[in-house]
Amino acid sequence: MTEERDGAAILAAEEALRIEAGALAVLRERADLEQIVRVARVLLEAPRIITVGSGSSGLAAAKFAHSLCCADNPAKFMPPSEAVHGGLGAVHAGDAVVMVTRGGGTEELVPIMHVVNARGATLIGLTENLDSELAACSDILLPLHITRESDPLGTMATTSNTVVGVLFDAVLAAMIAISGFTSAEFGLIHPGGAVGTRLAKEVGR
Repeated sequence: MTEERDGAAILAAEEALRIEAGALAVLRERADLEQIVRVARVLLEAPRIITVGSGSSGLAAAKFAHSLCCADNPAKFMPPSEAVHGGLGAVHAGDAVVMVTRGGGTEELVPIMHVVNARGATLIGLTENLDSELAACSDILLPLHITRESDPLGTMATTSNTVVGVLFDAVLAAMIAISGFTSAEFGLIHPGGAVGTRLAKEVGR
């Protein structure tokens, strides 16, 4: 029984790798690079950047906010529960709000979309559903293309989170290329850990 389960586990792991690698190949083929650069410019020009998402999408949004800060672009992840209880007062005209929801109509996110629109902020949406509420409310849309999740149940945010993370990385790369952000600047705000030590050596600090 153990050998049978180990064999099934190996096949499941191999299939997960195949599915997610395939999803990234599709992303590379279908990604609108000009739209990614447009998002990068909007984020660079925004006085404030707020990222929003629920569940696994929220974790991806929080990671993106941290990555933006690492590239010297102040950003904050706002949990939906905080947003709808007054946190949206942080959103002003000219700000950028990045929202992630695969289905595009997550119940707790819909009110946030409308408030962002009413406040005059730019809503950047990432969703697979182009007929969704998020697609309709977004000023800029980055479509997600996901054939299936890679877990054996096909229901967990596995492939979708990989695609979202890589799409966010592409936006970040474009922002760094446009802004000219340097290793010396990164070293100043990242003094900790092995990365901080390496950067300090590179710039002679």
